[in-house]
Amino acid sequence: MMSQIDKLFVALGATNAGAAVALGAIGAHALKDRLSPKMMSVYHTGSQYHLYHALGLMLVGLVALQLPESNLMELSGWLMVGGTVLFSGSLYLLAITGKGWLGTATPIGGLSLISAWILLAVVILQVS
Repeated sequence: MMSQIDKLFVALGATNAGAAVALGAIGAHALKDRLSPKMMSVYHTGSQYHLYHALGLMLVGLVALQLPESNLMELSGWLMVGGTVLFSGSLYLLAITGKGWLGTATPIGGLSLISAWILLAVVILQVS
């Protein structure tokens, strides 16, 4: 049976996947004539990483289902949630607004995402 945290990460991942597709479509259709090619590329990167990490978050939830006692799995999930918001969110906003200072959150989000994946690998390698 799925715990609340397992359900939460799988549901957040699925919701994020839908949001990533919707935001990608908005970028491809509504913003393509409004953004410079450089900012369109920034937006596209945000959308790609949003979708990748939505799938990653579902994976965290499914692995956590098998390892209900792992606090590191939960930490991995929260790092993935926060990293997605900071990384993809800052890129979306940077592309739309052109405010360069928004890019300062991007590397923090990237480090959070990297940490989430490393924790996931560590937990899986610890399973006997």
